[in-house]
Amino acid sequence: MTKKRSGDAWMAAADYGRAMPRFTLNLLVRDVQKSIPFYKDVLAAKVQYADADFAALSLQGVDFMLHADHTYDHHPLFERLKVVGARGTGAELRVMGIDPDAAEKRAKAAGTRIIQAAMDFPHGWRDVMLEDPDGYIWAVGVAIP
Repeated sequence: MTKKRSGDAWMAAADYGRAMPRFTLNLLVRDVQKSIPFYKDVLAAKVQYADADFAALSLQGVDFMLHADHTYDHHPLFERLKVVGARGTGAELRVMGIDPDAAEKRAKAAGTRIIQAAMDFPHGWRDVMLEDPDGYIWAVGVAIP
């Protein structure tokens, strides 16, 4: 695994791995530092740690990770990462409890691509669909009262 960070990470990888819940999310991104503003400023995620290789974030009580592509240079997925355009095609990452209208406003201010404006859906939620810098689609919203 190639690392670009200088110095030590915030904690040993094995310690972090053992602390993870049974189900977690790890998104492979082209550039961690370019991805952070979407998660922090648009989705209002808490950044627990970030460097050029890795970021640990928390969103609505769910911890998740970003790994830079270069950290997967010895992984079977690495060749696919060089070919694929938008990441996550076919997956929709849904987070409830985020005001979709406020998220849409932040997305517009940040220049984030809005896939679908905030609207009420028959399934009982008001959602907005946003695309992160690598093409992952996030649907965030709240239950319609």
